[in-house]
Amino acid sequence: MPIMEISIIPLGTETPSVSKYVASALKILEKEEGIKFELTSMGTIIEADSLKRLLNIAYKMHQAVLGKGAMRIVTSIKIDDRKDKKISIKGKIRSVKNKLKRR
Repeated sequence: MPIMEISIIPLGTETPSVSKYVASALKILEKEEGIKFELTSMGTIIEADSLKRLLNIAYKMHQAVLGKGAMRIVTSIKIDDRKDKKISIKGKIRSVKNKLKRR
């Protein structure tokens, strides 16, 4: 399963706070079936069954923030798509924690 980290930054807003824009993007995720996601302080991590699906979700999230009235948006995306083994959000975290225990 591919994993994507997405950060959508609205510019040209009426206030420095952007939480209402972030919330509009997360509402898209709440409507999507069969995905897992985690909100972080600097972005959102999403796990889906295909890269195509992740990119489609990113598009919808970007459009949702545009629809909230931001004059400009910068969207950054990072994708981890392994073909040699199945990965997950939880599995990646568990792997790093296991390495820390071995120190």
